[in-house]
Amino acid sequence: MEIAVVSKTRDMLEGFVKEGSFKWLTKKRSVFDDDFDEMGGSPPIAKNWLPELSVPANIVVCRCAKILALTVSRLLEKFDADASDALKQQRSFARNFLEYSCFTTIASLIQEPGYLDDVKFRRLTFDMMIAWEFPAASSGTFPVMDDDATVGVKAFSRIAPLIPIVANVVVVDKIFEILATSETNRLHFSAYDKYLVRLERALRKFHLQSESSLLSTFRAGRVERILEVDGTVTSQPVLEHVGISTWPGRLTLTDHALYFETLRVLSYDNAKRYDLADDLQQLVKPELTGPWGTRIFDKAVFYKSTALSEPVIMEFPELKGHNRRDYWLSIIREVLYAHRFLSKYRVSGPEREEVLLKAIFGILRVQVLKEMTSSFGLISYDNLLIFNVCDKLPRGDLILEILVDMLTLRDVDQGEAEKIGNSMYSVSAHSLASQLGSVFGSSASSSSEADLVFGEIAVGQMTLLEKAVKEARSTYESAALVKDTVSGVKVEGLDSNLAVMKELLSPVTELWNWLVFVFYWEDPLKSLAFCLICTYVILRGWMIYAFATVIAFFAVFMLLTRFFTRGRPVDELKVKAPPPMNAMEQLLAVQNAISQAEEIVQEGNITLLKCRGLLISAFPQATEILAAALLCMSLVLVFIPMRHVMLLAFLEAFTRYSPIRRASSERWTRRMRDWWFSIPAAPVVLEKVTEDKKKN
Repeated sequence: MEIAVVSKTRDMLEGFVKEGSFKWLTKKRSVFDDDFDEMGGSPPIAKNWLPELSVPANIVVCRCAKILALTVSRLLEKFDADASDALKQQRSFARNFLEYSCFTTIASLIQEPGYLDDVKFRRLTFDMMIAWEFPAASSGTFPVMDDDATVGVKAFSRIAPLIPIVANVVVVDKIFEILATSETNRLHFSAYDKYLVRLERALRKFHLQSESSLLSTFRAGRVERILEVDGTVTSQPVLEHVGISTWPGRLTLTDHALYFETLRVLSYDNAKRYDLADDLQQLVKPELTGPWGTRIFDKAVFYKSTALSEPVIMEFPELKGHNRRDYWLSIIREVLYAHRFLSKYRVSGPEREEVLLKAIFGILRVQVLKEMTSSFGLISYDNLLIFNVCDKLPRGDLILEILVDMLTLRDVDQGEAEKIGNSMYSVSAHSLASQLGSVFGSSASSSSEADLVFGEIAVGQMTLLEKAVKEARSTYESAALVKDTVSGVKVEGLDSNLAVMKELLSPVTELWNWLVFVFYWEDPLKSLAFCLICTYVILRGWMIYAFATVIAFFAVFMLLTRFFTRGRPVDELKVKAPPPMNAMEQLLAVQNAISQAEEIVQEGNITLLKCRGLLISAFPQATEILAAALLCMSLVLVFIPMRHVMLLAFLEAFTRYSPIRRASSERWTRRMRDWWFSIPAAPVVLEKVTEDKKKN
């Protein structure tokens, strides 16, 4: 049976080779045609072909074996030796062995500088994705691996994160959404190839900027690397607002700080530094700006820290929208959040450099995707940056904790590298960066990982990081749906919202009205029964049990409601709409509400000033009475059990309006009110502070 399968596969391959179906780059001769020509004879095919794999998978595996200077059989032996029994099961063997071959090959290739410039590398990684979708011989009809082939998000998510500059597990699905066509949600090789080529250009530009003399005196201390520069084109200025002064200039973002150089006639002033690395309680948020202090244009970034006497606002003017501001806000926050992550988890050494490189690579990817999508739409920059995503997603802190654990494990395994003939490769951002030149420092790269884990991806299974990201995104999508429903039930108008609130609080209002009814003894029999029950509960010390009973009642009520209304739609809350109000009536209503609020604040201030007068003995006779009363209360609390104190307080308050005590309570209340009104308020003076702000 096996011989028949091998013979059938051989005939199929020979047919493909003779027909020239593997035109991987163009309709002309492919960059891999020479490799296929070597596979054209039957003996090599029989020797290197695995009957369990599909034709695309066999081709990719053969190519991987050639790059690794191994035979396919030797590569299979290594897989059998390294993989667990679960990975070698028949139902998943094809895909697991394909992943093992692809992951090992990519880990080897990215150790070489300039690999993104190699068209063979770009085509090979894309063909790995094609083969991943059709790994087994039983996969059915598979596509021809040419320029028209496409891949889905699952294949892209398994291969792309192995190249740290290309994608990361946290944001790989969002990158795919931008690169893929909207109609089919599939990724073409042309878009993938264009993306990698532009990434190479972005790396080159990043390298040149970081080695330039721009802000060299400021950057030398911490070896800061320049990530973005703006404000050098007159049509796209950057304006700095400090107080009432506004100046144009050049804005530069490094991996540690933000710099602004005010523009003069022919040059720039000395740069002002706004730190993002140290813990200065920085606040970065979107802000509105406008002439003469008005808040009209939503095109600015607000920066505040304890090192500044007043906040700074960076404005990014543009004719339409606020895309520039959103871009700068996202990349500034990415650097800030990365350093907060380093500070919170006390990451240092090579692991600190790796975390910064994750943020740097994310910003470079955003620059490339921003350039690629500028012609047909806007993108959400926050969704493409790792630390922005973790800050926004629910359970994002768990993702960061897993990243810390991965960094710790990688540090433990550092230095245990072996040659490729018997080891796995660590495809970390740090190991990649060490191959990009002196701009990334001189730290050594790790070169081995155990348990078939390559960076953030594992052969045949999801890593803890992938599971955490998947769960967080699922929770976020559920929360987004809930948020949409919340937005749908919002009503406009103050009177309408008050009507809805009144209806929602109607059960509480009814309960409060009943308590007032009982408290004022309008039905003496009911009030007496309520008083006796509460007295017995307090005397027995059952207050905590009574409170627990109320909570349990609500829980049982909700469970019963869920059981009896299962499968039925939720009843809508019906509210009687208030009569419509014109603009003048609404203004008068707002004015009355403001006046009432002002009166409440005034009464509150008077009460506080009288209390202050009592404390500072502004009215000695009243102060003496209050001091004596407080002293008696303290003695009661010391010598009388708390249960009896609570009982006395309850009986005094509840029986105040009973038929027996009503007359005496009214006289006592009148005396207390007269005493309170006789207390003068402490004096207060409002001082107007004038600040002369001079324009710089």
